[in-house]
Amino acid sequence: MTATTQAAAAAGAAPAARPTLARTFWAMMAREVRVLRKSAISSFARVIVQPVLFVFVFAYVLPKVGSAGAMFGGGGGRGPSFSTILVPGLVGSSIVTQGIMAVIFPLVMELTWQRSITDRALAPLPVPLLGVQKIVAAALQAFLAGLLVFPAVLFIHASGQGPSIHIHNWPLLVLVMVVGSLLSAAGGLLLGTVMNPQKMQMLFALILLPMSMLGCVYYPWAAMDHVRWLQIVTLLNPMVYVNEGLRAALTPQIEHMPFWAYGSVLVLGTAALAWAGTRTFTKRVLT
Repeated sequence: MTATTQAAAAAGAAPAARPTLARTFWAMMAREVRVLRKSAISSFARVIVQPVLFVFVFAYVLPKVGSAGAMFGGGGGRGPSFSTILVPGLVGSSIVTQGIMAVIFPLVMELTWQRSITDRALAPLPVPLLGVQKIVAAALQAFLAGLLVFPAVLFIHASGQGPSIHIHNWPLLVLVMVVGSLLSAAGGLLLGTVMNPQKMQMLFALILLPMSMLGCVYYPWAAMDHVRWLQIVTLLNPMVYVNEGLRAALTPQIEHMPFWAYGSVLVLGTAALAWAGTRTFTKRVLT
């Protein structure tokens, strides 16, 4: 073949596809969505079982036996029903818990015995951006987990104990759910890269359980005025700010933190955890 023929063939050939950062990032996101779709049943069960059980016990069983009404004045006109107090807390706890677990458990397998993270690291994408992709994918699952809680808390309750939900600010609700999802996913990336995989069971005993029990899930933060030291200590718990933000959006009639308090922590905390998580993730991948 002559040089002229080769030049003509080269001119007529289709240009080779060149991967870009954005195209590679969204290709990995598409993979995550495909995996989530194929395991939709197990993912749905994992997300919905815990909040449904909580709602059943606290919003149905306890009001039936009189405990919730005595504690919170529900059903007697003296205060909000316990199911009303419970809605923001269950949505927030589901977002935070699912966001953390959606990163940690796949990451442990990819970084240890499977070591499949090596294949992902060979993609034309900087390693820190690969960590960001994991945060976004887990945040998507956390956001969906929060949405799945709403049917449970709205329809499972005792007679006369239905939640009183008034969404006066839809942008605030979406903002808190999105930023809260990113916050929990970023925290999961950081925990998954600094914790010893052989001691991962400590995650539940030392992190998730205290976060849930002291995260203002079952009561607003302002209700701890009489236990001032504990009220101050719980400010270290990121779940508090997610739940208080959801309380401001879903149950504004219940006292809650001001926007500047929970909003600043959610935004700055997400940025700080994402920065720290991507750094530790990069070190683990490259070592």
